[in-house]
Amino acid sequence: MFSPQANSRTILTVSKLNRLAKNVLEAEIGQVWLSAEISNFVMASSGHWYFTLKDERAQIKAAMFKGANQRVIKRPKEGDKILVRANISLYEPRGDYQLIVEFMEPEGEGQLKQQFEQLKIKLAAEGLFAHEHKKPLPEAVLKVGVITSATGAALHDILTVLRRRNPAIEVVIYPTQVQGDAAVAQICQAIKVANQRDEVQVLIVGRGGGSLEDLWCFNHENVARAIFASNLPIISAVGHEVDVSIADFVADLRAPTPSAAAELVSRDQSSLNLAVHNLRERLHKLLRSQLNELGYQQQIMVQKLQRNHPQKQLQQQYQYVDQLSQRLEKTLQTKLKQEQSQQHNLQNRLAQHNPAKLIERQTKVVSELQNRLSHSWQQVFSRKQQSLANASHLLNTVSPLSTLARGYSISFKQGEIVRSVKQVSQGDSLDLRLADGEVQATVSNIKTK
Repeated sequence: MFSPQANSRTILTVSKLNRLAKNVLEAEIGQVWLSAEISNFVMASSGHWYFTLKDERAQIKAAMFKGANQRVIKRPKEGDKILVRANISLYEPRGDYQLIVEFMEPEGEGQLKQQFEQLKIKLAAEGLFAHEHKKPLPEAVLKVGVITSATGAALHDILTVLRRRNPAIEVVIYPTQVQGDAAVAQICQAIKVANQRDEVQVLIVGRGGGSLEDLWCFNHENVARAIFASNLPIISAVGHEVDVSIADFVADLRAPTPSAAAELVSRDQSSLNLAVHNLRERLHKLLRSQLNELGYQQQIMVQKLQRNHPQKQLQQQYQYVDQLSQRLEKTLQTKLKQEQSQQHNLQNRLAQHNPAKLIERQTKVVSELQNRLSHSWQQVFSRKQQSLANASHLLNTVSPLSTLARGYSISFKQGEIVRSVKQVSQGDSLDLRLADGEVQATVSNIKTK
């Protein structure tokens, strides 16, 4: 990472700085999941998508290139709530911080699935799914507790199966909500109460089928930890056979349906076969979980290897070319409109002004200006000549040479003009300048007025 030294000056170009920022973002943050609202959606002619992801307080630019957005079932529109998986990046030519989106789906179920996977990884890392923590079921169950809705179909199915297979089994019902905000706390409390009373040999926790949102209380961390902390063996019986919950992974045994859970506690040959099947299924799930985890780690490694892949540079070039194409198209349209407007104005002016008449008027104006210029020049020339003659006469009149020519002389004593008798003394040597030369004289007498 770039770190300027305290006593040195490192001078960067803008391009170098943006490249450093891009590398830091991609290396330090990398891939993220984001829930947001989409706006400013643009599909370029190349097939790439450009849009903004925002919430009530912030926004970020994003791009989803053609290879990735072809896997999106429904193209998003303005205002859609979506869930995306993206890599943090920076568009170097403009220094824009942005996301490169790889996966997109509508918010809701996708977000729940993400939370499900995150919690599963967290609890698995803590050992809540480990086989060594699983408690075995009693060989012969005489009393079973059921934690479910008192009015739901799941309880009816459990009671029907138990009456058919082993009517001697006593059932204790711990009624709870199995859907909604209050369900989590009630299920946790029922597990706690059942353990405190210690009146049954095994607990069945579950409900009938429904959507992922309907079953979500069985994917809550508090329920998972309550199941793990139970001293009584717990059979998870949530939804239908295809439904899988966090409770299934933490429970000591998972039943595909509430009816199957009832069969497990009233064992016969078929139930043993089902138990083997469930153990095999659990093994397969654990293997799949391990494979998913290894696949996730592999994906992280691949992403690290691909951070400097030429494809990223190519994606930026795609984006740059798209932007240039859009700017060129707008510029050409603006230029075309300007040219059309200018042509229209010229046509109007041409229609309003006949070129022949304009030339004739301008020719007259030019001729008139030439005559005025010639007349003005003659006047100026005459004035200048007269001014020159007057100046020459005036100069000649005041010239010392003219004065000398009229019989006067100029006296100098040691290079200075003598203007008064006070400047000379008897015996001083004077220089007299006449019109045709100079005379040196000595002062023999001084007379004053």
